[in-house]
Amino acid sequence: MGRRTGGRGARTVTAGAALLLAAVLPGRAVAADAPAPYGFAAGAERIEGAADAADAVPLAPGRTYRSSIGENAKIHYGLRLDGASTAYVSATAVPRAGAKVVYSDGIKVSLRDAQGNKCFSGDAGSARFGPTESPRPLTAWASRGTGPGTYTCKRAGTYSVLVERISGARSSPGDWDLELQYVSEPALRRAAPTGAPRSWDSATPEAVEGTARTRRGGTSFNEARSLERGVWKDGIGAGQTLYYRVPVDWGQRLHATAELGPADGDGYLGTALVMSLHNPARALVDDVDTPYDGSRRTAVLEPLPAVAYENRYAVDDQVGGMRFAGWYYLAVHLGAGTSGKFGDGPFELTLRVRVDGTAAAAPEYAGSAAPREVFAVTAGDRAEAADGAAATGDGGGAGGSTAMKALAAGGIGTGCALLLGLGVWTFAARRRAAAAPVASVPYAPGAATAGRQSGAPGQAVDGTDPGGHGPPRAW
Repeated sequence: MGRRTGGRGARTVTAGAALLLAAVLPGRAVAADAPAPYGFAAGAERIEGAADAADAVPLAPGRTYRSSIGENAKIHYGLRLDGASTAYVSATAVPRAGAKVVYSDGIKVSLRDAQGNKCFSGDAGSARFGPTESPRPLTAWASRGTGPGTYTCKRAGTYSVLVERISGARSSPGDWDLELQYVSEPALRRAAPTGAPRSWDSATPEAVEGTARTRRGGTSFNEARSLERGVWKDGIGAGQTLYYRVPVDWGQRLHATAELGPADGDGYLGTALVMSLHNPARALVDDVDTPYDGSRRTAVLEPLPAVAYENRYAVDDQVGGMRFAGWYYLAVHLGAGTSGKFGDGPFELTLRVRVDGTAAAAPEYAGSAAPREVFAVTAGDRAEAADGAAATGDGGGAGGSTAMKALAAGGIGTGCALLLGLGVWTFAARRRAAAAPVASVPYAPGAATAGRQSGAPGQAVDGTDPGGHGPPRAW
């Protein structure tokens, strides 16, 4: 081979490895001028929604599925429920890239009994794009509760999930992708209080201060970047949605703010940055937004109570959403309209995350949740939050990284080919690095996306590691 490092064969393998990496690793944009697509759960089963509930494909607890929904369509999926557990079903709708959406466009999710009657359990069940009119993943949810209270549909039997798409006349036609997740919560072993907390500290906590560390957000719930208490910096482009997750234990409180940094340009957007908080079942807890005129702006979550089982009995959806421990998700979206007034970005994004309170004992469940430990915070979860690990990518919250799952799913042959490509790519990159000094790409608010430096997954956009504690990692 001599000293040749830039031959056609090496370049071909390098390009192939880079494409494979872009396909399997979280946080990688497909193109510099377009937001990265939603990262669906690895290995999610593809199913079709049925026009009639009698023909619906049944969902299994603890599983995540892929599907699609047409314009103004109403489709059904099946459920077989016992008479004790609480069922949570979420649907995340993902419009096609470049789709046009309007304020009222969105999705609805409801649970129905065998006669088609809606199971009421207090959840809102709908999500809309709102004033940004910017296409992004939308998540709606529904639940079937059991135990004391005014819940309906308590009996064991066959039920269905109805997913409805609302599209206006000015919206783009074509299907939207769907990701469905069914989470099951077991009943308690012993009766617990059925009254919501009468009072709690509703004062807005002080924002967390300190040196900002870099964490690159993921593209979906499945690839959300783990955060602990602290100040975190990232960059976000116009039309992009970034996901983060924070472990919140029983008895603990979560508070978060999202700050959009200054940019060059002229104009005003009534709604630019949107931040949504979802609980471990992906149910919406709160969403806030902020206008933008090129100056620094902040979106602040409403004060929330500490996580407690009895929160579910509250009339307020925000209080009711804080009903169990686990990973809480922050989804941050920057409206596509930002591009026309202030450029494509990336724009400076700062998250301030506060988790207060001492972890309390979990309620005594009579069985296991599905997925397991979805309503718990483990020592491993806390370690992932400290290290900035991405979610597993499997939609179930357990076992292995997205990249490793992709290698395994691809088989030994594909895995060997990828490893060979990675080896050649790493060798070529190191030779180039030895031959020339590394040029850093400074962050420039309002700069075109094509000029941004996109770090490898797990590596910050500014070249630090995800926790901001050391030099760049070798990939």
